[in-house]
Formats: sequence, structure tokens, C-alpha cells
Amino acid sequence: MARNLTQLELLIELEPIAEANVNRHLSMAKPWNPHDYVPWDEGRNFAAMDGIDWDPGQSRLNEVAKAAMITNLLTEDNLPSYHREIAENFSQDGAWGTWVGRWTAEENRHGIVLRDYLVVTRGVDPVALEQARMIHMTNGYSAVDLVRERAATTDIRADGGFMFSVAYVTFQELATRVSHRNTGKVCNDPIADRMLQRIAADENLHMIFYRNICAAALDVAPDQAMEAITHIIKGFQMPGAGMPDFRRNGVIMAKHGIYDLRQHLEEVVMPVLKKWNIFERTDFGPYGEELRNDLGEFLENLRKDVIRFEEQRDRSLARDAARREKQLIS
Repeated sequence: MARNLTQLELLIELEPIAEANVNRHLSMAKPWNPHDYVPWDEGRNFAAMDGIDWDPGQSRLNEVAKAAMITNLLTEDNLPSYHREIAENFSQDGAWGTWVGRWTAEENRHGIVLRDYLVVTRGVDPVALEQARMIHMTNGYSAVDLVRERAATTDIRADGGFMFSVAYVTFQELATRVSHRNTGKVCNDPIADRMLQRIAADENLHMIFYRNICAAALDVAPDQAMEAITHIIKGFQMPGAGMPDFRRNGVIMAKHGIYDLRQHLEEVVMPVLKKWNIFERTDFGPYGEELRNDLGEFLENLRKDVIRFEEQRDRSLARDAARREKQLIS
């Protein structure tokens, strides 16, 4: 049975792949400026309201768009936690260091443009938004530690967390792309839609980098990579978990098609697993085969959960429609 590689051994083995993918990313990434996606003229419309932080009537966003925009922004705000995690599990030297810095700089633009847009257009309460940011960033977030806790075992992360970080961000970046794109559609504002499409395009390129690194890791240490992938999928949570009102906003987003269980399965998990040929590979050892079988069973149960969720959602939406109709009649 192949031994597990240490974090240092993985970094050395995969650095040529990282360098090639950094160069690929730099050749494809399009430079853009956050201020180009913000309707600054709208800010002057509220200049006469000095002393009033915000009034709900100022926002043109519906409740679904508000919940999604707040969740997306607070998720981006926690960048210091994400930077710390990849900096600790990657390296700050060579291609790894170049990627860590470049990825962090690109991600930072997302929080800048989302906040500027919401403040200038008065889309949400800026005071409540700042309070939520302080809480969320103070709490921090570690995807690897969360998965380790959910796995209820310390017998993982022989690689020091590298493999788990790479597997997690592959799925997370793709999930975030889906969430941003769908949020743009419900804002009913072409400026917001264009802004969120721009952010989603960045997230897609980031996902490709991590997906390619994880694909190479599967070739180098298949059982070790399979362990990380299985635990990540079974314990996956979006990086916004733990922020104020996360559960409430997450329910709203799932209920209205921003990011729901079917999208998670069919647009995030399965396309990545297919790209990695997880269920067609022949290079797993006994442990990797066991993990793959475990993952297959989990995905079958997840498909059943999708159906149950959609049945519950449809009933809930029908009740909401009936209540609105009753209110109109009365």
C-alpha cells in the first residue's frame, strides 16, 4: 500500500503543476476595476438624508436579493481566514506563493465591489451589515477543522491539511460561482447582474486552478486524495456558515433557487467528480476503494434528499402564494 505523503512532499511533487496553472490563470484572467461596476451617481440621491443611516424604502432589492447579497458579501469579507488557511497549507515560496498572493488580491476585489454597490445604492442597512461583518470576521472560519470535527476522527490530514484545503476550495469556488450568478438574476438590476457575472467569472478560474491541482494530487497519491475528497463532500458547508442569520438567509436562498441541494449536487459535486474520473479510476488501493464506495452511497442518499427537499419547498411556495392571494382579496 502506498504511504501517505507529507505536506512538504506533496508541495514539492506538485509544484510544477502549480506553476503551469498559475501561468495558465494569468494568461486568462481579465483585469477589472471594482469602481467600474458601481453606480456612483446614485449615491448623490441620498445626500440630503444626513443623520439617517438607512431606511428600508431606499432599497430596490427584494428580500431574496437582500439575503443573497448579504450572504455573498459576508462570505467574501472573511478573506483573511481563507488566506491564512491556504498560506499555511500551501507555501509562500515559488509558484505556491505567487498563487496565494494573486488569489487573495483577486478575491479582495469581490468584497470591495459588493460593499460599494450595496452602500451606494442603499440596498441593505449599512450599519447592520457592518455589525455582521465584525461578528463574522471575529469568529473566523476553517473548512479543514470543520471537516475534521465532523469526521469525528484525528486519523486524517496526514498531509498537514494541504489535500483537504485543495479539495474543499475546488467545490467551494464552484458553489460560490453558482450563488453569485443566480443572485445577479434576482436583483432585477442590470448593473448588479453584470457585477456578479464578473465576480462569478473570477470564481470559475479559481476553481479550475484548484481542480487541476487536486487532479494531479489524485495521480500522485490517489488514496490520500480520495480520503480528502470524500470527507469534504460529506461534511461540506458553504464558507458563510456561522455568520449572523446564515441559516435564515440560506433557507431563503435555497427556497428561491439561488443555491439549493440540487444545484449543489448537479452543478457542483457531480461535474467535478466526473472531471476527476472518480468512479472510473483503477488506481485506488483497498482504502481508496472503500472510500469511493462510501462516497457513492452518500451521493445516492443525497439524491433522495434532493427530492424530499424539493417536495417540501414546493409545498412551502404554494402556501406562500396562497397567503399572498388571500391578502390581496382581503
